[in-house]
Amino acid sequence: MRFPLYIARRYLFTRKSQNAINIISGISMLGVAVGAMALVVILSVFNGFDEVVKSLFNSFDPDIRITATQGKVFTPDERFQQVRKLEGVAYFSEVLEENALLKYDERQHIATIKGVDASFINVTGIDSMVYEGEMILKDNNRSYAVVGQGVAYNLQIGLNFINPLFVYMPKRVGRINLANPDDAFRRQYIFPGAIFAIEQDYDSKYVIVPIEFMRELLDYTSEASAVELKLDPAYNVAETQDRISEILGEGFLVQNRTQQNELFYKVMRSEKWAIFLILTFILVIASFNIIGSLSMLIIDKKNDIRSLRNMGASQKLIGRIFLLEGWLISITGSVIGIVLGTLISWLQDRFELLKLSGSGTFVIDAYPVDLQLGDVLLVWITVLVIGFLAALYPVRQISKKYLSELEGRESGQ
Repeated sequence: MRFPLYIARRYLFTRKSQNAINIISGISMLGVAVGAMALVVILSVFNGFDEVVKSLFNSFDPDIRITATQGKVFTPDERFQQVRKLEGVAYFSEVLEENALLKYDERQHIATIKGVDASFINVTGIDSMVYEGEMILKDNNRSYAVVGQGVAYNLQIGLNFINPLFVYMPKRVGRINLANPDDAFRRQYIFPGAIFAIEQDYDSKYVIVPIEFMRELLDYTSEASAVELKLDPAYNVAETQDRISEILGEGFLVQNRTQQNELFYKVMRSEKWAIFLILTFILVIASFNIIGSLSMLIIDKKNDIRSLRNMGASQKLIGRIFLLEGWLISITGSVIGIVLGTLISWLQDRFELLKLSGSGTFVIDAYPVDLQLGDVLLVWITVLVIGFLAALYPVRQISKKYLSELEGRESGQ
């Protein structure tokens, strides 16, 4: 293996008789380097956006969410007390959600009212997403609402503590009186105390209120629509989730954070791998230069091939020389590309060189970057496989044909 590698290395870094071969070899290496660099940078940016979105979701979604498999509400029983005391469960919060009609001054909007207890702030990071007002749900027996930015915009809510927010909820029991349809609704008012901004789907959907306010509005006593848990980071999420499922049985659905937004995470992963496949296809096209470079090199080195044949080199050995030549182009180009891609990703992460257009209107100001070793290894393996296949074709086809012709001439002589 050392002899073919030695010859291949000399062919790669020495001048050829035709300057065009040097140029094509350089272009081949440059194409591989640019493709590898683009893959590393793009995957790192996708990882960065994924982490940003996850951090936003983590501000609202709990580590574990427990809901009933049948029905909208349930009454937490002694099994939930076991869950509360379970090792690995740091905080336990009961929530009660329902859609309602909101009215503020003369404006109306339909939103989801989420009643939460005092532990909700510890279960989520919602308090860190409040940009106006304070995250206070109860003060001196007065209830306050924390309103999503989208809801506040649609209702033109101001935190003046003068105009209340009216909440209309259909009565769970009773008949509708056609003469007076208002009797079919329960109405309560609450003052907006804060406005939060997480993500558009959440901001335009949720209003957070004390769970006592919701139970009174819905005529419930101790019912909940879900139980949300904050887990101790020292414990494994999957193991804790399985233990909770064993305690509660089949009547309850226990979901981790990924399962709560399963569709979103699937879309994010699909977009990432779609971009990966597109850039890989571009890299395949760029690797055609390797085919051209090796083809011209084989023709250029016909005298060397004849000399090697006369010295007893086999067809397999000669083919291996040119195959290693193609690999060296791919390996050198991939290393250069990965180093450049890693450097660019580090510079962007460290100095935020490339800003997002409309800076100041987003949660972040610059393109986020998260360089992962697994992605770097995947890019390197992908480039090497493409380079191997690109080098294999001309070596097997052109060198075999040329060597066969050479052997025919020698046997004719």
